[in-house]
Amino acid sequence: MDGSLSGLSDISAPGRVAGPEEGVTAQELALAARNHGLPLEALRYDVTPPGLHYVLVHYDIPATDADGWRLTVGGRVLRPLDLDLAALRARPAVTRRVTLECAGNGRARLVPRPVSQPWLVEAVGTADWTGVPLAALLAEAGIAEDAAEAVFTGADHGVERGVEQDYRRSLPLATAADPARDVLVAYAMNGAPLPPQHGSPLRLVVPGWYGMAHVKWLHDITLTDTPYTGFQQSVAYRLRREADEPGEPVTLMAPRALMAPPGFPDFMSRTRVVRPGPVPLAGRAWSGHGPIVRVEVSEDGGAVWTDAETEQDPAHPWAWSAWRATWNATPGLRHLTVRATDAEGNVQPLTAPWNRGGFANNLVQRVEVLCTPDGPAPAAGDASTVPAGGA
Repeated sequence: MDGSLSGLSDISAPGRVAGPEEGVTAQELALAARNHGLPLEALRYDVTPPGLHYVLVHYDIPATDADGWRLTVGGRVLRPLDLDLAALRARPAVTRRVTLECAGNGRARLVPRPVSQPWLVEAVGTADWTGVPLAALLAEAGIAEDAAEAVFTGADHGVERGVEQDYRRSLPLATAADPARDVLVAYAMNGAPLPPQHGSPLRLVVPGWYGMAHVKWLHDITLTDTPYTGFQQSVAYRLRREADEPGEPVTLMAPRALMAPPGFPDFMSRTRVVRPGPVPLAGRAWSGHGPIVRVEVSEDGGAVWTDAETEQDPAHPWAWSAWRATWNATPGLRHLTVRATDAEGNVQPLTAPWNRGGFANNLVQRVEVLCTPDGPAPAAGDASTVPAGGA
């Protein structure tokens, strides 16, 4: 920058699509360093440890003081609420196991690539969230007859595409006030207070919806009698093919299955290495549209599919399902692929559904695996297996 800036629009460009030969930009690399995905080997955990759960922070992690934090509930209500954490914790609490996925998961695999946080497939995690049901808070406040939406405001503040803003999103009251939807004002993750990067001291948890709806650092809920049209609702998180079309809103998570890559990896390429013979395959699958009813795997990039065994846990309807299969590996380079189908009949596509924001891209996962000719594995500590350089 040359010091000649005159306004926010000079530092905050509109969304764009990368050029045909354009690599990941320095700005995208900086975003990737701030945010992180789930290491795929962590799919082994039913509940993701907080440090392995994916993180996306739009602006800054705000400095929050749990002792002085307050949640206000106002707007089109009959009895406005102003609650501190002690008052929230005194109300009946529930715990729900919920899978969260970033709406931009898979964006970096699109061609052309929308320029933004360059997610591959790892922007997901599952946690046990504890808090007060939102429906109960809204019932306590009393919903006015003309209320239509609930608007949620977080404490993170920044600039996006020239617009200075707090992070703010809305939900239709049909979702927000429905006890069966299990929307939570959460203050704990996996039995402990929320970590700073996950919204301490309060966040919204909206089961089944992509992560943009789960407003972190939550401090205000306002009911409105008209649809909310703020930036994060009407400009961002829309499915558009052309820049000037209104697009459809991003809402429920599309079905996705992920595989914990088998064997062991090459450091740079992440190509996996296995020995010939039976190789266990396992992973997780989820959808915001309903339970996962089928997971299939392929060793040839999707030409032939084999059903995997899936496990449903009725106690946790908002969480991912486990799946497993056995692959008979033979020498050569293989392209393992996995796809999921949910109860509504939605199936993961073999070609990416493209849009300008890179949202809801649930293209099937492909894992490159080299099966080496049969032979003994190197002995532990063999100097020939130690890479040059160091950590």
